[in-house]
Amino acid sequence: MAFSVSIRGIGVEKFHKPVSGIEVLSLCGLNDKPVVAWHVNGYLRPLTWTIDDHCEVDFVDTSSFEGMAVYRNTLSFLLVVACRKILGKEVFIRHSISDGFFCEVQGEGLDQEDLRLVREALESFVHDDLPIKMEVVPLDRAKQIFRSQNDLGKAALLEAARIDPVTLWSCDGVYGHFYTPLAPSAGYIKSWDLVPFRSGVVLRFPTVTSPKELPPFRPPRKLADVFEEYAEWLDILGVSTMDNLHRYVASGRAQELILVSEALHNQKLNEIAGDIIEKGTVKVICIAGPSGSGKTTTAKRLAICLRVCGKRPVVISLDDYFLDREKTPRDADGNFDFESIYALDLDFLEQQLDAILAGKEVVLPRFNFISGKREKGPTLKLEKQGVVIIEGIHGLNQLITRGIPDEKVYKIFVSPLTGISMDRHNRTSTTDNRLLRRLVRDYRTRGKSAEATLMQWPSVVKGAQDYIFPYQEKADRMFNSALVYELPVLKGYTEGLLRSVEESSPVYGEAQRLLTLSQYFPFIPSDVVPNTSILREFIGGSCFE
Repeated sequence: MAFSVSIRGIGVEKFHKPVSGIEVLSLCGLNDKPVVAWHVNGYLRPLTWTIDDHCEVDFVDTSSFEGMAVYRNTLSFLLVVACRKILGKEVFIRHSISDGFFCEVQGEGLDQEDLRLVREALESFVHDDLPIKMEVVPLDRAKQIFRSQNDLGKAALLEAARIDPVTLWSCDGVYGHFYTPLAPSAGYIKSWDLVPFRSGVVLRFPTVTSPKELPPFRPPRKLADVFEEYAEWLDILGVSTMDNLHRYVASGRAQELILVSEALHNQKLNEIAGDIIEKGTVKVICIAGPSGSGKTTTAKRLAICLRVCGKRPVVISLDDYFLDREKTPRDADGNFDFESIYALDLDFLEQQLDAILAGKEVVLPRFNFISGKREKGPTLKLEKQGVVIIEGIHGLNQLITRGIPDEKVYKIFVSPLTGISMDRHNRTSTTDNRLLRRLVRDYRTRGKSAEATLMQWPSVVKGAQDYIFPYQEKADRMFNSALVYELPVLKGYTEGLLRSVEESSPVYGEAQRLLTLSQYFPFIPSDVVPNTSILREFIGGSCFE
């Protein structure tokens, strides 16, 4: 029986027998494109997926977030296979760093000879186009497979999440489990590198903005220090992977985990306040970070810590210094570019900061996001022992504090820099963490649908790459706003929002990817979250609102 397939950007083709994505890709003459998967009726599928009925499809390449996730996971799996087959060692993929994954290898790590052997194995996999096969097996069989590979964390997570059946991937006799499809074979992985870094290696890959080649390797040293410190803290606490978190929740210890996580935030903020006091010259504290970092709550909690030290801090939000909407610059597509620093009225900000630091009384602005206009806000005059805390995504940019001597400025970079991993081979993306936070906040405070937030997210990420991350190493201190327990709390809010995205939506596949991830999180009710928590900035109920 003949069936029609509507291929986005190509047209409608008729087929008389079942066909795979690989075959359709070849028919369309797109073999030279970095395609790694395809959407079938909105669902992200591997290219080996076979269709036999009327449907709509479009190909997914590495210029998209979904395509890059497939590419990264495929490359990660090949590294796992290489280390296991060549060295007999296990890999722990820890966190992202400089457009790559920082990985630690079991034992004493990789010496130069080990690195050479692993590199040669990966090159051989790609050259030989080693196949990667998908298998769907019952839950009990999946647990047996991973236990036999001594991958007890994966087996424990699958058991806790109760996903049945389970999609597995096999390559050269090694099995893996990932939260996206994988490419059909190693030959799809054209660009990669392995770079020694500290106690491990960085597995490098292309990016959405550079999908065909590797961007320069510029490891941020301060950021790496925070990653190492937090990884050690998770290991000490015994919650480095999601199966550990399930055990905490199942044993009734979720409240303990929440209190410990919040205590760590308090400790770090007190350390920062102490550093500011010790410097003695600081009059302006700039807090910056990408969207969904928790900058507002961080600023207000830091203000409390400084009051304990005898200071009189005031908090100013850069969001209140937006230009009126019709004056906002536009991006290359003609849309308002709210992520640009030039969306702020920099001259007005400079005038107000100069007046505040001179001891004058000023009327602060308040930006009305509904009308798109700036309105009058409260009156402010800096007290004796006063300091100004400025929070906003551009806080580290030198244009914000132009004219203020460096010794009077203290800069803090805030972001959920790293969190709990799903298992040894699947990290939780800090970008996903921020996106889940923003989904909840946008719906709660601005009435935005999940679809609208997902549609806007790529421009938010690009804005962070262009205007925020280049300045992160200029910070005096970095504050990791991640909370080890937050994904289980956010789950109760995000699942319903993500399910509201319809199949016809261009972001339906992204919504499904996030839903798939959330299936593996335990659930923690939000009523146990303290009202001072950064998480309350997103779910509501903060005492700072």
